[in-house]
Amino acid sequence: MTKHLRLLLILLLGIVTSCKTTRQIPQQPTGKDMKREFRGAWIQTAFQGEYKDMTPARMRKDFVRKLNYLQKCGINAIIFQVRPEADAFYKSDIEPWSRFYTGQQGLAPEGDFDVMAFLIEECHKRNMEFHAWLNPYRASTAGNTRFADSHIYHKHPEWFVTYNKQILFDPGLPESRQFICRVVRDIVSRYDVDAIHMDDYFYPYPVAGMPFPDDKSFQQYGLKKGYKASQRADWRRENVNKLIREIKRTILLSKPWVRFGISPFGIYRNKKSTPDGSGSNTNGLQNYDDLYADVLRWVKEGWIDYNIPQIYWEIGHPAADYITLVKWWNKNANGGHLYIGQDVARTMKAGELTRKMRYERALSHISGNCFWPANEILWNNKGVADSLKRNYHRYPALIPAYTHLHNRAPQEVKKLKAEWTAQGYLLHWQAEQSKTNPELASYFVVYRFEDKEPIHLDDPSKIVAITRDTNYLLPYEDGKRKYSYVVTAVDRFHNENQGKIKKVKL
Repeated sequence: MTKHLRLLLILLLGIVTSCKTTRQIPQQPTGKDMKREFRGAWIQTAFQGEYKDMTPARMRKDFVRKLNYLQKCGINAIIFQVRPEADAFYKSDIEPWSRFYTGQQGLAPEGDFDVMAFLIEECHKRNMEFHAWLNPYRASTAGNTRFADSHIYHKHPEWFVTYNKQILFDPGLPESRQFICRVVRDIVSRYDVDAIHMDDYFYPYPVAGMPFPDDKSFQQYGLKKGYKASQRADWRRENVNKLIREIKRTILLSKPWVRFGISPFGIYRNKKSTPDGSGSNTNGLQNYDDLYADVLRWVKEGWIDYNIPQIYWEIGHPAADYITLVKWWNKNANGGHLYIGQDVARTMKAGELTRKMRYERALSHISGNCFWPANEILWNNKGVADSLKRNYHRYPALIPAYTHLHNRAPQEVKKLKAEWTAQGYLLHWQAEQSKTNPELASYFVVYRFEDKEPIHLDDPSKIVAITRDTNYLLPYEDGKRKYSYVVTAVDRFHNENQGKIKKVKL
């Protein structure tokens, strides 16, 4: 049995492997250290008019500028909207090019320029993750999208319903789920994405006095399957459960190291809506009751790998207080990866960045943030980029390890040497790597310590490089100062080994 097949079978059976490793370098535990932190940023494409007027050359230049700036701000994951309306910001044989990309749905960009392929390569050059963000059910944001001839709507109009001017896949139809999973399989199998990401658009946001038009599918797949008329909400929730479960299975069967994340609306349930009072002390739209998204179950069942609730409100908000909500989600993390979705503009307007960052970092089960939208950081809205660079992201961070998928560190680097080369004084090493084996080294972390300084790898201030290269140019001075460099290897699941030490004089 090959290594890959063994890993796949382990994941599908839900078994977490473990092994004992010999520690060569001591690590000093500090509780919740900031060396491990998800620092994401959403780049939206829906309703953005900037792309359709850009040439591929200009787009490349613009995205390079954005990624360089976000990297300097400490961002280590980009969540890019690749499928806003059952369309594509990538080359697809299943769905047409997006109108938000070229100005007309189905119109190919110059030279078939594949934005997603380009961004994956550029993100990975900077050791930033790329998460492909899909809107699952939405086919038209306002009912005015002119569908390309190749759009699935023309072939199967019976799969769609119209609600509040939006055209949506009917979540009650098995065919809808099968098609969405087909899209996910296509992306995961052809592109080196780190994750598939979905936000809060499941069943649409409800409009008072406007029932969702799923009578036909409920008759066929609800009533005939044993649901009562009073149980339509349960049936709808189960439809979304099936989609989430089937997407996770699709990913596992394609590339088991690719993660699946959800960014739900910030309120799961209001306390007054739960018989046992388990909801949050809030008063607003609810995932469970209004969007039919049972996020807590997805976490408990292991159908999603990370959860980023959109807690976009201010501290002290009368209906949805930020502190109340982060405490509630922290309490209900259920062992999953929990990050917080931050609304940059609202946070900076209220002058609350410091309070929010300090508060959620003090909570034991929250291990990162995602900032909405990336443009607010790029614009440095009220100094947010400056604050991230100088304070909260002052030192680099590794993304928290996904040990529920795989919990064994990769092999150590070999032949660690420091030598003079044409480039300068170069620290270099060897490591076995493969894009198809997630257990091997994916990237490397280089630490520097003063002479006789204790080596503790939990200190992010000692990180001088996080790189996919197998070398690091040393800052040579006069050859009189002694340092210890440590190089560790990290796999696709972000498991890090203990590393190798090389002492040098600089």
